[in-house]
Amino acid sequence: MGDRRYQIDTEENRKFLAEQAESLIAFGKNFPSPAGSSYWLGDDGQPWKDRDRETWITSRMVHVYSLGTMLGFDWCRELAEKGVHGLLTELHDQEHGGWYAGVHKDGTPFGTKQCYAHAFVILASLSATLAKVPEAEGLLQLAEETYDRYFWDQQAGLSRDTWSMDFKELDPYRGINANMHSVEAFLADADITGKELYRKRAGNIIRHVIAWAEENDWRIPEHYTSDWQPDLFCNQDKPDDQFKPYGATPGHGIEWARLITQWALSTYPGEEEKAGPFIEAAENLYHRAVMDGWNADGEPGIVYTTDWNGKPVVHDRMHWTLAEAINTSSCLYHATGRGQYAMDYVYFLTYLDDKVIDHVYGSWFHQLDRRNQVLGTVWPGKSDLYHATQAMLIPYYDPGVSIAKAVSGGSRYKI
Repeated sequence: MGDRRYQIDTEENRKFLAEQAESLIAFGKNFPSPAGSSYWLGDDGQPWKDRDRETWITSRMVHVYSLGTMLGFDWCRELAEKGVHGLLTELHDQEHGGWYAGVHKDGTPFGTKQCYAHAFVILASLSATLAKVPEAEGLLQLAEETYDRYFWDQQAGLSRDTWSMDFKELDPYRGINANMHSVEAFLADADITGKELYRKRAGNIIRHVIAWAEENDWRIPEHYTSDWQPDLFCNQDKPDDQFKPYGATPGHGIEWARLITQWALSTYPGEEEKAGPFIEAAENLYHRAVMDGWNADGEPGIVYTTDWNGKPVVHDRMHWTLAEAINTSSCLYHATGRGQYAMDYVYFLTYLDDKVIDHVYGSWFHQLDRRNQVLGTVWPGKSDLYHATQAMLIPYYDPGVSIAKAVSGGSRYKI
């Protein structure tokens, strides 16, 4: 199968991932602004101080540097503390509650109140709590209360997407991306706090997603109306939108497959008959996404989007899709023992090392074109480390446990 650095369950692969994780964490060390919110990082890891500082990026950095702290890099704690401080101060709306989308370079807040960002605040506060970062528990309580009040729709069993800044007007748009990261946050919450309510909520969302995917040949609709009817042609005139692209997103199909596997294993431990149908659904999502997206135009990499027949629409390769492919192939391999997932993992790691890791400045190139040349139309620079860092950790931790909880407990697979 080629280079043992890319083969799962080898000492060489474990060493490769550990070295890459350490390199990624070192790359982002200059992220905090004086008030704690995260700068957008440039190609060489230096902050782009003229850009907005956003809540979702700050939250992701808190998560990463909390992981770094738990991995034994003690210098990461101070950075996680700064990020938590930023989430509690300049990014938090003291008047209306919740978190701004971000602040401009002068500190002026902007934007709507987004479920996507709030899910990441929960994730960050959970990881920081495990890492014993001061003020993290208070941040978690605030984040849970805000999310439960404004974003969770108990009747629908799904999450609302976007409110006005003052939480008075709810946008009619509903989105599955925010629900996906809510599932991630909910599973972490249940694992870390023991609040099984959140695992049940994750299950509610997952059942909806599986049903919608089955109706569309395992391609997940991304966009919905206010009554949760799929809007299959949303943004057809803007197909490469950063957060709301037209069509199916293979990377999300792959990411959902991992989260569904995690939920099934954690909800039905040792109960193969109950977990099995959900893992089978996860496999269907994964296979459809890889079939549609990987090497779809004669070049390695996963295309950003396809139409509803699986034909590529936006051929660019986004780094996060590869990160999720690494995660999910390893998780499905551990969950099922099927060799095809181990083979896929080799392909993904080989491509990562050949094309996506920046061996000069560090981190990963965030966007490549269809010929695997660096591009910056959607993701200029290297905004954050969340996807890449997790991809260097998840393959050797229990696929039924959220990564921060797994790291804190040392539940690493032995070779």
